[in-house]
Amino acid sequence: MINDPSGWSAHETAIIDDGAVIGAGTRVWHWTHVSAGARIGRNCSLGQGVFVGGKAVIGNKVKIQNSVSVYDAVTLEDGVFCGPSCVFTNVFNPRAEIERKTEYRPTLVRKGATIGANATIVCGATLGEYCFIGAGAVVTSDVPAYALMAGVPARRIGWMGQAGVKLDADLKCPLTGTQYALDAAGQLAPAL
Repeated sequence: MINDPSGWSAHETAIIDDGAVIGAGTRVWHWTHVSAGARIGRNCSLGQGVFVGGKAVIGNKVKIQNSVSVYDAVTLEDGVFCGPSCVFTNVFNPRAEIERKTEYRPTLVRKGATIGANATIVCGATLGEYCFIGAGAVVTSDVPAYALMAGVPARRIGWMGQAGVKLDADLKCPLTGTQYALDAAGQLAPAL
């Protein structure tokens, strides 16, 4: 392992380009590449074969499992979980013969969101706080906070609490007992 004086560590096969900013306590595993300009917070875990683009931003306590590419224009807020081989895009209509780096559409994944294994997040979407994207889902538009999404294209099939457990019909978390409520706009949040 390579132990950086600023407090992060990386496997010797990892490539950390000069100019990448990595927070203390972050661990970078085998064959991962962090590009110059990337910003990664504290206490993160980047699994084997992860790629982080130079204009990507990753918050604190983010877990990125094996074989995930976090491209330019993708922002992951604190506490986001990215399952193995989930996919982010940054160009809506790519062509090998046409340069579209000026057409990147930003993707924002809000605090505490979970993205399941092999899910695809099409660029330009915002994933709300603590939403849960099921394995293999394809997200093509914004996702509300706490929404449980599944399918191709992804649609809401329920609500998830902060503990990562599907809420009962009465919007109560069966694990923690936390009560949630929908507001007039149909947005879910913990009840006050």
